[in-house]
Amino acid sequence: MGAARAGIEGIAGERGQLINVAYRLLGSLAESEDAVQEAYARWYALPRSRRDEIVSPGAWLTTVTGRICLDVLGSARVRRERYVGAWLPDPLPGPGGHGQGSGLADLADRIVQDESVTMAFLVVLETMTPAERVSFVLHDVFRYPFAEIAEVLGRTPAACKQLAASARRRVPDAPAPVPADVRSDAVRRVKEAWRNKDIAALVDLLDPAAVMTADGGGLVGAALRPIEGGTRIAPYMVAIADRAPGLELLERTVNGAPGLVALRDGAVVTVASFDVAEGRVVRIWVVRNPEKLQPWAALGAALGAAEEEVRDVP
Repeated sequence: MGAARAGIEGIAGERGQLINVAYRLLGSLAESEDAVQEAYARWYALPRSRRDEIVSPGAWLTTVTGRICLDVLGSARVRRERYVGAWLPDPLPGPGGHGQGSGLADLADRIVQDESVTMAFLVVLETMTPAERVSFVLHDVFRYPFAEIAEVLGRTPAACKQLAASARRRVPDAPAPVPADVRSDAVRRVKEAWRNKDIAALVDLLDPAAVMTADGGGLVGAALRPIEGGTRIAPYMVAIADRAPGLELLERTVNGAPGLVALRDGAVVTVASFDVAEGRVVRIWVVRNPEKLQPWAALGAALGAAEEEVRDVP
């Protein structure tokens, strides 16, 4: 009984790693959860004798999760051609940064936040073919050998190595690292200028060639095409503030980097990610699709509860 329990706990312990892999492959928390659940379902559907023969259940689960993600990526490319406006990956709250929640919020806490979950990196991954993405993520991010990746893709290790090399060419040269305090300061200044509806200050904070991409999914208002140039982005941001009186802006970690969260009437309505270079914002990714903001819902609820406690203090 003890050995069986240890085996079950060991299998369950792989879940965090599988979620980390799936999120980087799919860019969607809900789809990542579904992929991992399906991998576990296939594991437990195996005859006990077959499970006992598998030397590394973790490797088996990773291979199956990778294959499921590969299938999802293939169908996702078709779905996203019909998507209204730009498609962006799900914005990821920082650990515990969404308040006390469950479901997707707790799922987000399982994901290790490093450079491989920044919105800039995930957007680049979207330019790769499914096979390139699987090869690149598993090898370059998680350091899986090509022999194991070959099991996922059903190709030779040499072919997988070529796919990873092709994917690597799509990744732009890494810019000089920006200190965390510089990024935080830039986002904080954007927040203040946005709150004050100061177009001139926003233009000064934005790179002249800055690009803003918004994802509303056709469910809420959002620019259908990227907005290019600081002088165009700044008035657009102010127009958003004008149309949404009472908008509250909070500084929060988004995909491992400083970002902004906008609340209206206690509900999270927008999550913005930023890419900063030389002290100025060069890219803004704005997610407004409410289906992608579910992991953030508990943040608004937690803030509302905190405000109630303050009002109750005599």
